[in-house]
Order: sequence, then structure tokens, then C-alpha cells
Amino acid sequence: MKKLLLISPMLHQGGFERVCVATARLLEQYYKVTILIFSDKDINYDITGLDVVNIDVPVTKKFGRLGKALNVFKRVSKVRRFKKKNDIDIAYSFGTSANLVNVLSKGGNKTKVVTGIRCSTDMETPKFVSMFCKKSDSVLSCSREILRELEKDYDCKESRYIYNPLETKSIRQSALLKDDLLSVKDQFGNGALTDVGNEKDSKEKPFTIVTVGRQDYIKGYWHLIKAFSIVHESFPDSRLVIVGTGDFSSFRKLSEDLGIAEKVFFTGVLKNPFPVVEDSDLYVLSSNHEGFPNALLEGMALSKPCVAADCKTGPREILLNDKEYKALSEKIPDGSSTSEIIEGEFGILVPDMDCNEDLDSKNITDDDRMLAKGILMMMSDKEKMELYGKKASVRAFVYDPSRYALDLKKILDDILEK
Repeated sequence: MKKLLLISPMLHQGGFERVCVATARLLEQYYKVTILIFSDKDINYDITGLDVVNIDVPVTKKFGRLGKALNVFKRVSKVRRFKKKNDIDIAYSFGTSANLVNVLSKGGNKTKVVTGIRCSTDMETPKFVSMFCKKSDSVLSCSREILRELEKDYDCKESRYIYNPLETKSIRQSALLKDDLLSVKDQFGNGALTDVGNEKDSKEKPFTIVTVGRQDYIKGYWHLIKAFSIVHESFPDSRLVIVGTGDFSSFRKLSEDLGIAEKVFFTGVLKNPFPVVEDSDLYVLSSNHEGFPNALLEGMALSKPCVAADCKTGPREILLNDKEYKALSEKIPDGSSTSEIIEGEFGILVPDMDCNEDLDSKNITDDDRMLAKGILMMMSDKEKMELYGKKASVRAFVYDPSRYALDLKKILDDILEK
């Protein structure tokens, strides 16, 4: 049995970390799989039964650039020795820092190198992308948009794409664990999420908009909160729930300045976010950068109608059917965002939004208004929401894990044969 090494910096909350663990489980029937990490801090995924090796070279802030360079050297040295000692046949890395180590540890062993470009932010350092294209045996991306950019801008001959696997069945099972929902509270004193209406005189559960993701500028949460303030004017009983790790105090302040603080819930990181998503009515993705947004697909697996920004990359490939995607690609061949709202077969796509964080409550931009318009198009039409909920459920099954496993096995076997 061939030996497959999966390299990830950590296994804390994040999209490519989830895919790394899922890949290990799905491919262990075909390969002897080992996951190699640089640090075991805050592991957030179930790794029971998996072969996980921690080389214990975490991120360091000591000595500035010199410290970072020494850190990379330590990682490369340890990974190179591990590959050689364990006779690894192929190593597949997730994320820029893991890709760098995978490529630089290539010498002195027989291991084939596969680097994973998971997000448009991975493309923001051209010298690294160019290195990965030249030094890897193959570059593997998770979207057609990234593949197109690799071929066009880097003349990357050995590039392929494969969509992330989606565990629809397990997501739906996890969503049924209602006790996990009952324990969820707002970080800033709004009480339990299950407090009906969050108001004493409210008799019905408010219309709930949800999003899941860490606190990061790429998630565009200031746009979402400002858009929600517009939505709230038309639907005063609605609320917004943001699930994810990080310091959200600045966004809480923005909510206060907009006068909607009691309507915006910040749950923090949740081991099981799916009951919260299941309890919602609409999923919204406001990101200005993505790879292939797992959280959006997880919302669709729970039959939630979706509104998403047409950011690079992923949302358009998920919410548009092949005909719609082809038409948009031909209309805007450079991959830029749509300038108008598109009602795709599987969800509503709004134009990409500015990536410069703006916490000024008085500055409501056209981007914010356009996102609010897309949300209101859903909320104001119950039949449309119901249809998109059904379509979302159908779309989710396209990313079946067994199909992913077979497709990835074929890709890796092809690389090994060269």
C-alpha cells in the first residue's frame, strides 16, 4: 500500500483543516495515511484513529524575519527527514505555509509533492505561487476559478482541481443535537440564542440570518452587519447570528452604533455549529475572499436558502448551474465579479464587496445596500425561499465524499505513475 502524507500547519478551526482530516479518513482505504502538523495547539477536529504526527515547530514571533526563516528551516529539516525515514510516496500539503515546507523538503527523498492552493489569498504572494507551480509535481486547487488563474497567470502545466467533500449526512445528524443549541449564548450579554424573540413581548421565533466563520477581514462582517441594519428596518423582528472564533468586540461596537446590538448575536466558536444553522432561516456569505466556502455548503446541506457575495473564489461555482457559470465566465472572462445581482439556480449571488474594513456606522456603502437588497429579495418572498431551500439540499449532494475520494485517488495515482 502506497504511503500518503497530508501536511497541515495545525488542525484548529478552518476550512482546509477540515478537508485535511476528511481526506485522511476517506483515503485510508486506499493508502497508508499520515497527517503531519507543525503544532497540536487547539485541535478542533476529531482525529480519533488517525495517524497524526506533530513535529512541534509552532509559529514564532521571536527575532522578526530571522525567526520566521529559522522556523521554516526547522520545519523543512524535520519534514525532509520524516519523508525519507518513512519512505513516503506522495505528500499533499494544505495552505501556503505547509506548501512551502512541502516543496522545500523535496530534495533527498523519492516523495512526490502535491501543493494545495485552497483560497484566493493563497494567490496573493506571486513568488510563492510561482515556486509551487515550478517545484511541485502537481498543484491541486479546489475551484475552477483558481485553476483558470494558475493556467493563465503562471502557465502552470501540472494543475488540477477537485471540489471539497461535504459530509451531508453527518451534518444533518449533528444538526439534530438540540442540546448543543440550548447551550449557545451571546458573548455580549444578549442571552441564550433560544430565548424566544429575545424580547419579553415576542411570541414567535424571529427570522434568523446566520453565517459561520472566524473573525477575519476576508469574511466581510462589517458589510453584513451594515446590510442587516438596512434589512432590520423592513423586518424589525429579524436577527443576525455570527458563529466563529475570534475577537468580535469591534463588530459588537458597530452593532451598537447602528442601534441593532440586541439583534446581533456573536456565539463564539462552537464544536457543533450545525444546530444553530438548522435553527436559522437564511444563510449569508459576505466574504471578499474564499477558496471553496465549506460553511456555505454546510448551510445548503441543511436546506438553507443562501445569499453569497461573488468573491474570488467558489460562490459562483456553487450557486450557479453549469450553464449560468459558463455564461458569466464568457461575459467577464478575467474572472472579475458580477456588477449586478444574479438569481442562480441554487442561490442568490450579489456583487463582490470592498475588502477594506470600515467600522464607521455612518458610512453605509453601495456594497452594503446591494447585499441588503439580495437578502431582502429572499426574505420578502416565502415561495422563493422555499424553492431555494430545496435546491440547496439537492446541490449539497453533488459534493459527495465517496465521489471526492475516488476522484482524488485517481489524481494521486496519476501523479505517482509519472
